Amino acid sequence: MNTRIASGYITIPTAVRSIATAAALCCAGFASAQGTGASTVTLYGVADIGITQVTGLKAGSVTQVASGIMEGSRWGLKGNEDLGGGYRTVFTLESRVELDTGSSSSRPISGSQLSDRYSQAALLGLPAALQPAVAGVDALLANEFGVNVGASGNRLFDRQAFVGLVTPFGGFLAGRQYTPGYETFATYDIMATQSALSAGQIVAFPAVFEIRTSNSLVYRIQQGGISGSLMYAAGEVAGDADKGRLLGINANYKADMFSVGAGYNTRNNELGNKSLTSAIIGASVNFGSSTISALGAKITDDNPSSLSTISAALTPAVGAAAAGLVQSAFINAFKQDGTLFHIGYRYVTGPSTISVAYNKYNDNRPADAGVRSYGAAYTYALSKRTDLSAVLVRFDNNDTAQVAPGGNGYLGGVTASAGTDSTGLALGIRHRF
Repeated sequence: MNTRIASGYITIPTAVRSIATAAALCCAGFASAQGTGASTVTLYGVADIGITQVTGLKAGSVTQVASGIMEGSRWGLKGNEDLGGGYRTVFTLESRVELDTGSSSSRPISGSQLSDRYSQAALLGLPAALQPAVAGVDALLANEFGVNVGASGNRLFDRQAFVGLVTPFGGFLAGRQYTPGYETFATYDIMATQSALSAGQIVAFPAVFEIRTSNSLVYRIQQGGISGSLMYAAGEVAGDADKGRLLGINANYKADMFSVGAGYNTRNNELGNKSLTSAIIGASVNFGSSTISALGAKITDDNPSSLSTISAALTPAVGAAAAGLVQSAFINAFKQDGTLFHIGYRYVTGPSTISVAYNKYNDNRPADAGVRSYGAAYTYALSKRTDLSAVLVRFDNNDTAQVAPGGNGYLGGVTASAGTDSTGLALGIRHRF
């Protein structure tokens, strides 16, 4: 067996748009493997950092150095061994890294602040006397949802960690992986989830997509222009397999000039009730140097996850009746019923790539926390590995919405108050290895 470390070799696409493509690559050529017995281990990564300025925050206009302007900075290892007869083993271990601090987690530019609709008793429909209890819940939620500790959740390989067997009839993978629904979203977001201009930025908290999930089993297949995946992620709760479980499926057809696909995720909460459910459909048309892409996503969540312990935590301080009232208010506030729309255009000429996009989230709940964003992004390739980037984006917040622009590698956080709009400007440099 001939194993090598191939530093400086890019084995994954440079954009999250190709999450599905990267997954398909591990399943492509099912019948073409020659059984050489060769084995490779590849070191790869992305280093992306820049300067951002965001307006509309409590502190006014804030300028900072941030990691992950276009893509989340990361490093990882990929392995591949040819077993012969059309069979291969593959693995991926991928970890985030924040270049501005060297840590594995980050906080939004607005810190641990939550939107007014989650932090003000009146907006939650609660008596003013329960405001101290609301503040206590906010502290718990900031940790639970990653606002304080960051998205990594203290995992070493939080982005991806899986091993799989590729066969002539599909790929079977197990571990922490991207969900099928999110893969479809990433494929038809013209920004490939990059930068504050990505459609996902306006619906980052509470998240409308399960991006990755642990304890997952996935079957993938690609034949010609048709690809698809099926996921089962166990909640691993003793005595009840339905608690925390995720199911997902996607399918995609790609021709020379166009592509169309659909994806679906549904998650049960910690009590076993149907929770966050996302259905996505998208299409793109390729005119050579130009691409137009559009998607729509329907999001529902009648039983939000990770909120069932609020009452028990508050009871010693405020009593069972008041604690139950507060828990019910937060569950109602975190319910979701909305539709996300995106349309974008990308033009590539020489080393320059210009992208424009318009995104809109229609919130059908009484809170009407709808948001829209629009702007432009420009990248200039200094080489095959290194490029410069500039992104200008505007977020318009309806009524109780107060989303601030972030980047691919970090949350933007929230604006000063409900309905306050925000503008983000980011200048960065990205290197792939």
